[in-house]
Amino acid sequence: MYSDLPKVLHGLAGKPLLAHVLDAARALEPSRLCVVVGHGADRVREMLAAPDVSFALQDRQLGTGHAVMQAVPQLAPKGTVLILYGDVPLISSDTLRSLVEAASHGALAILTQEVEDPKGYGRIVREGGKVVRIVEEKDANGNERAIREVNTGILAVPREHLEPWLARLGNANAQGEYYLTDVIAAAVADGVQVEVRHPAAAHECLGVNSKTELATLERHYRMNRSAKLMKQGVTLADPARIDVRGELTCGRDVSIDVNCIFEGKVALADGVKVGANCILRDVEIGAGTEIKPFSLMEEAIVGANARIGPYARIRPGTTLDDEVHVGNFVEVKATRMGRGSKANHLAYVGDSTVGRDVNIGAGTITCNYDGANKHRTVIEDNVHIGSDVQLIAPVTVGAGATIGAGATISKDVPPGGLTLTEKKQVTKPDWKRPQKKK
Repeated sequence: MYSDLPKVLHGLAGKPLLAHVLDAARALEPSRLCVVVGHGADRVREMLAAPDVSFALQDRQLGTGHAVMQAVPQLAPKGTVLILYGDVPLISSDTLRSLVEAASHGALAILTQEVEDPKGYGRIVREGGKVVRIVEEKDANGNERAIREVNTGILAVPREHLEPWLARLGNANAQGEYYLTDVIAAAVADGVQVEVRHPAAAHECLGVNSKTELATLERHYRMNRSAKLMKQGVTLADPARIDVRGELTCGRDVSIDVNCIFEGKVALADGVKVGANCILRDVEIGAGTEIKPFSLMEEAIVGANARIGPYARIRPGTTLDDEVHVGNFVEVKATRMGRGSKANHLAYVGDSTVGRDVNIGAGTITCNYDGANKHRTVIEDNVHIGSDVQLIAPVTVGAGATIGAGATISKDVPPGGLTLTEKKQVTKPDWKRPQKKK
């Protein structure tokens, strides 16, 4: 990977490769989850620590069989052991479930697949149609290398057989390692049935050993998510140009334009439209709302039939009620805006409570920070604020008030009426513009 970051911590769709594998395993409701760590063990523990995950250290990398040996003391005494790989992130829970079910009656179950180019994979050797062993490429002869059925490495083993089979592993091979795949031959020798299952999709078993392969898996993941969304009725302008890096739920008749990124938990209600190049992170969007292009929204709630953007930034702690309009180059943070209120151009509304049917003019800002502490601005219902107004918090603007353009408001404004900070307009007829020096 040409990186200081341990391979299994590289990101796919917004979370580490290993996190995808753990999530697939959790879907099977296992009694225990054990991660075998080696290179970068401390960083892996730090990033993937969870109440249901234990860690086993493989201080010397002596092969996959040796890795499993390190985990054995942490395994339950009975049941089925499912062995996965931290750099194979797209494996589905359905595929794993079929493998575990195959091993639940005492069989050894392995996941194999047919590939056009088997180079680099262990080959499945069959006799009379039955699997008898797996041979790694470096140990294979010419005939064995021609086999196209390959080992994915993923298998399910009855717990009572695992330790005896591991004890019989040797390292008399080209790599000098203890291969987990040798348990297949041990199972055959003991008369244990070997069941074979295949992944639902070929890309499920793709591993990551380079940034190129990581990008390939990212594309597979993206297309899978796009297919699921479209199956649910979501309209995607281009299925190849959407990134879902978390959980995205959509109602009916949702449409999403190109190059949008969804992170964390995002919920789009019926009829929501998301314009091109938007980023939504941990937000809820109400029915009929339109998010126009180039808008960034995070940790916010938006009501129904609102209009956001283009080029709007909605920051954490914001709640926008139904029919609110937040326009171009407007930033809203830690604010509640009431139904029908508008800030359409070039405004900053921070740490504020805004009532219903308020109009905030272009260039208006709430001055919420005094250099040490944040203060709150309250704007009551039906207030009209002209352009280029500064509201110096803490301040309250009473219901129905109007504030003239260019005002600097540092005191509470009473309800109704017009509030100005007047300055005399002066004209100097003899004044001349400065000239550019030659």
